[in-house]
Amino acid sequence: MGSMRGERSKRKLKAEINVVPYIDVMLVLLIIFMVASPMTNPSVINLPTAGQSTQPPNSFIEVTLKPDASASISLTTRNGSATQRERTDEVRNKEQLMNLLKEYHQSKPDLAVMISADKGIVYDEVVQVIAEAKKIGISRVALATR
Repeated sequence: MGSMRGERSKRKLKAEINVVPYIDVMLVLLIIFMVASPMTNPSVINLPTAGQSTQPPNSFIEVTLKPDASASISLTTRNGSATQRERTDEVRNKEQLMNLLKEYHQSKPDLAVMISADKGIVYDEVVQVIAEAKKIGISRVALATR
């Protein structure tokens, strides 16, 4: 019987999990993600392109934003290639601009608003003018481009 006990102790099984294959798989996945991550650039935004409208309005309220924080507002009428401004007002701050825009809109509520902004202006200022125009009740707001 003594010899039986010696054989049993030699045949004892280990109850451990071999983690080496799992570590190998994880390292391969890590390398794949490290190589693939520079290929995708999350900061790239695909902006839509804007074409010219099929039929631009003949009369509109034009708001011109300048880089020195001044602006002008005018009633503009187009006859073919000629552009005529009926009334033009210069303003020094955004509050004056919004008051005049409200006045223009109340006198001619069916006119669209065209915003012409210098390319050196802060984009946030243009967005704020659009938002304020929407608050006034102007439903058609356009941006002038070249």
